[in-house]
Amino acid sequence: MKERRILGLKQFQKQRKRPEVLGQSIDQGAGSLFILVAGVFSNVAASYDTMNDFMSLGIHRLWKDHFVRSINPGSPDQAWKMLDIAGGTGDIAFRLLDHATNINSSPASTITISDINPAMLAEGKKRSLETAYANSPRLDFLVANAENLHTIPSNSIDLYTVAFGIRNFTDKDKALREAYRVLKPGGVFACLEFSGVTNPILDAVYKQWSFGAIPMIGQLVAGDRASYQYLVESIEKFPKQEEFKSMIQNAGFVVPGKGWEDLTFGIAAIHKGIKPIETKS
Repeated sequence: MKERRILGLKQFQKQRKRPEVLGQSIDQGAGSLFILVAGVFSNVAASYDTMNDFMSLGIHRLWKDHFVRSINPGSPDQAWKMLDIAGGTGDIAFRLLDHATNINSSPASTITISDINPAMLAEGKKRSLETAYANSPRLDFLVANAENLHTIPSNSIDLYTVAFGIRNFTDKDKALREAYRVLKPGGVFACLEFSGVTNPILDAVYKQWSFGAIPMIGQLVAGDRASYQYLVESIEKFPKQEEFKSMIQNAGFVVPGKGWEDLTFGIAAIHKGIKPIETKS
């Protein structure tokens, strides 16, 4: 993979509409983007938590805990079948199983961790050995593209989650339609993602941190400035809260309430959608 040009915040804001400036970046075609993203996450798989510490100012673990509590997975009278997309390292999946088992007395609930990147799944498998779900039938792993989950039957999943992953999908609308397809009527789509900061002062500070410090730290800590630069750019380019809510609705979901919950002034947000009970697909 060719080395990509590194841009600061001002240059990125000025030149973001010119695909040639960013080189191998999120402004390129779908095929090249797919290759770039695969390379990025292969590079950061072992240091994924460290990367999220940088991107979230160290509070992504609290966000993930809140995300799972807000979903409240599991039921004592019915096992849930859950699918965690782009979930390679297992951060969300292990939390979901813990909550279903310990809070909602649902020891039969299961989860599939799916990721397009084998290196991320390998990291998740390694981490699973330190949990109560090691080699358990309640947990399995699937290499799959979120835009084409052909091995997963329609109307078969109770809960579909994706955390800090959907912004990297090549075709987000197609992935949302696939989420809709695999969910049962009444099933829940839940997404945790970096979003648009609502406080102007904090937004300016966060962007300076993101574009100025994170790529440099990536170079110092992981020897990989380019991957961290891509991740910063991917946050800046991701649809803001209202637009992403509309995308979820356009995929067929009913969006409850406002449609999202801002976390830490919108540095991240939780979005949810429910597949209608009366549906033909």
